[in-house]
Amino acid sequence: MSSATADSGKKFRFKLPFSLGRATGPLIGLLLLCAFLSIATDSFLSVRNFLNILDQVTVIGIIAVGMTFVILIAGIDLSVGSVLALSMMVLGYLNVEAGLPMGIAIPGGLAAAALAGFVSGLIITEFRVPPFIATLAMMSIARGLANMITNGSQIIGFPPWFNMGAIIRHGGFLTMTVAVMLVVFVVAVLFQRFREGGRALYAIGGNPEVARLAGINVKRATVLVYTMCAVLSGLAGILLAARLDAVQPSIGFAYELDAIAAVVIGGTSLAGGTGGVGGTIVGVLIIGVLRNGLNLLSVSPFLQAVIIGLVIVLAVAAETFKFKGK
Repeated sequence: MSSATADSGKKFRFKLPFSLGRATGPLIGLLLLCAFLSIATDSFLSVRNFLNILDQVTVIGIIAVGMTFVILIAGIDLSVGSVLALSMMVLGYLNVEAGLPMGIAIPGGLAAAALAGFVSGLIITEFRVPPFIATLAMMSIARGLANMITNGSQIIGFPPWFNMGAIIRHGGFLTMTVAVMLVVFVVAVLFQRFREGGRALYAIGGNPEVARLAGINVKRATVLVYTMCAVLSGLAGILLAARLDAVQPSIGFAYELDAIAAVVIGGTSLAGGTGGVGGTIVGVLIIGVLRNGLNLLSVSPFLQAVIIGLVIVLAVAAETFKFKGK
């Protein structure tokens, strides 16, 4: 009997929660929010507005995927906004200032982001610096480097096709940037659900020492997770550069807060070990729909920040009471 109980407990801890488990509440909340805005506004319930929402959540959606993996292992990454800016500035410098083709500039921007994430991971694993402090330091370092590239100036002058990729809707629906976000979502869900490395993240978040004893290389996995998060932030920065047709080192402030909010609203626990990309997708849509709806209702941007903050608090509080009730 005790063996069966232990087995069931193990299954509960390590089983993949993509079947909406913890995201059921947020999904219901999203549907109710959409229903309310459909009644409160005349323009919300339209294909054009829905496509507009997808365009608006592209950057945060991609960053939030990386943040999900970090939070699953009970970590945090406060540097994603600065890494995004660094990737954008490297892209702009290589293409516009150095005259290199986009085929080199884009990988260069991603490589700069990957290096930042790799260093953060090493600081956390080798020097045992808490993730909050390590990524806070990287946030300052990456932002400083982004400013140093052009002494704080913006860069413009990308090839026309680069900007058009974020404007033209292929098939009348999807821009290149939204298509990339959807591909990232699909790949992340498949990795989380079917790859051994994805399943190992739940074990590390649940108990890193037990995961180590089970044969998982916790240090290596941690470094890879922070590197992956940074690369996704860099990718989001490149897509943002395409949309803006310019790059500037001051962009990306508070993006880490939006990403963390999407992950938490989607049901991933900050304590690690539970949640997943499926819930994060719902969380991203909640933030996107909420902001879109508040704009349609002509709500002040300052009040919008207050409302979104209250939504985050309510989401975390609801999850806490739900957990205590079990």
